Amino acid sequence: MVFDTLIGQIGPNYDPLFYDVMVYIFGTMLFAVFLLGVIAFWLRRKGLGGGSAKEKWAQELERYFEREQIGLIPDEKHHW
Repeated sequence: MVFDTLIGQIGPNYDPLFYDVMVYIFGTMLFAVFLLGVIAFWLRRKGLGGGSAKEKWAQELERYFEREQIGLIPDEKHHW
């Protein structure tokens, strides 16, 4: 009895815009998580201080790719 009264006061029976507001809040939370993911990816890729803050293994990997010409347009040396 008390549980039904409490649910009736905070649920959809109390406010006709309950579902609209809940969808709005849920959408806002999803967008915030997406935005934080994009920011985290950008910080992981670029670092806070540009090239100087990039992780050492990422710098070594980029040097290796440039040395081996991986990811570039194939030339006469590589036939694949």
